[in-house]
Amino acid sequence: MHSNHLLLEEPIRMASILEPSKASFSAMTKIVGTLGPRSRSVEVISACLKAGMSVARFDFSWGDAEYHQETLENLRAAIKSTKKLCAVMLDTVGPELQVVNKSEKAITLKADDKVILTPNQGQEATSEVLPINFAGLSKAVKKGDTIFIGQYLFTGSETTSVWLEVDEVKSEDVVCVIKNSATLAGSLFTLHASQIRIDLPTLSDEDKQAIITWGVQNKIDFISLSYTRHAEDVREAREFLSKLGDLSQTQIFAKIENVEGLTHFDEILQEADGIILSRGNLGIDLPPEKVFLFQKSAVYKCNMAGKPAVVTRVVDSMTDNLRPTRAEATDVANAVLDGCDAILLGAETLRGLYPIETISIVGKICAEAEKVSNQDQYFKKTVKYVGEPMSHLESIASSAVRAAIKVKASVIICFTSSGRAARLIAKYRPTMPVLSVVIPRLKTNQLKWTFTGAFEARQSLIVRGLFPLLADPRHPAESTSAINESVLKVALDHGKASGVIKSHDRIVVCQKVGDASVVKIIELED
Repeated sequence: MHSNHLLLEEPIRMASILEPSKASFSAMTKIVGTLGPRSRSVEVISACLKAGMSVARFDFSWGDAEYHQETLENLRAAIKSTKKLCAVMLDTVGPELQVVNKSEKAITLKADDKVILTPNQGQEATSEVLPINFAGLSKAVKKGDTIFIGQYLFTGSETTSVWLEVDEVKSEDVVCVIKNSATLAGSLFTLHASQIRIDLPTLSDEDKQAIITWGVQNKIDFISLSYTRHAEDVREAREFLSKLGDLSQTQIFAKIENVEGLTHFDEILQEADGIILSRGNLGIDLPPEKVFLFQKSAVYKCNMAGKPAVVTRVVDSMTDNLRPTRAEATDVANAVLDGCDAILLGAETLRGLYPIETISIVGKICAEAEKVSNQDQYFKKTVKYVGEPMSHLESIASSAVRAAIKVKASVIICFTSSGRAARLIAKYRPTMPVLSVVIPRLKTNQLKWTFTGAFEARQSLIVRGLFPLLADPRHPAESTSAINESVLKVALDHGKASGVIKSHDRIVVCQKVGDASVVKIIELED
């Protein structure tokens, strides 16, 4: 995989760009797919898994728990038939403002006309009045403020999105001037007031109910905490999860969607397990010329902290088209070159016409971008940022990556029980895949015995370059022998079957032996 590694900073023979890409293990960058009406059958989910989806997102902004449960059962059937691991992410609603259109009749809005936003949800939605789900909007906005209304998971390219400008506030109603003509069709439209603080809890009562029931029942791997604005939002969510048994292990990904979250980004990053850059809402809250700067800065901070960065809204046009635009294809590649761990697809897979093709194309673009990323520069930058003295684990992780690059290893195999060592190796962005062999540990609460490991394996499915393998619990991660031959053989066989390991390849193995951590290089025979 790394042998044909190119650098954009060096001269590239232009004709070589047209050469067919060699088949490889898969893209190192992960893909999160949102499952919904167009992507919830066993057949389609199976194809999505084969195309490269490693995390399935369930968005509770729409659909009830029963609907999502049916989809999840189909996902489990698809995992079983394809033998491909997939993690589960629950995306909360949070303080999301919505236009309520109970009749679902199309509403035509004309530029320069006026429309009233009212908290009276008993009123019918018309071109003159739009009922909303928040009574405090009139207290939060003032004349001249900008409000955006878009179809659920709007793509921005359709004629179902409208910009409004606040003209006046009348009691609880907000009178707005329509800035562009549009037709609102469907039952659910999200409303975003640009750079306005909305006084609603980050984790709503509905969110808590969904987590207590659906989340606990299904032992979800990730929670996407919508509209995270402060570090305290993450702490409160973690405190809530800590009382829900297995969900104490669920990772919290803070979803940064507005200027308030941007302002408190550093503190949020410290508390969260990962970050989702929700560029749809961010793109409304921020001036367009500032969006790229926030993305690059935020992804860099995540990289240095060793926490996954997920970028959204990259191929909106593929909701209705088989190919992305030139700008979108470049955007995906730039997100990878910036250092993101995963690409999150929303409308493209939920209601898009081509969910499988979208995942496949995004994966191919990611793989091409990875070939030209400057790993050497990235490695030096990360080592410099970490500084000295390094922690024991950090030193071992960076040494394993350095050794793998020097000997041109085809893969790094890391034995782990918590997954931390493997994530640290991935932090240094090796050019080769990291097979994370997660070895379950037996634990007890004095009432029953349980194995850990499944959470840790699935949670690495969102980390760039990490490919988990759940080992037999009879093989300890901390061995007293120099190397545990049987569990290593399982990992090697898996690598060979995946096409990432071949005869005469060099492999770097990272393992704990007694109290010592060992990095060793092995060369395969025929």
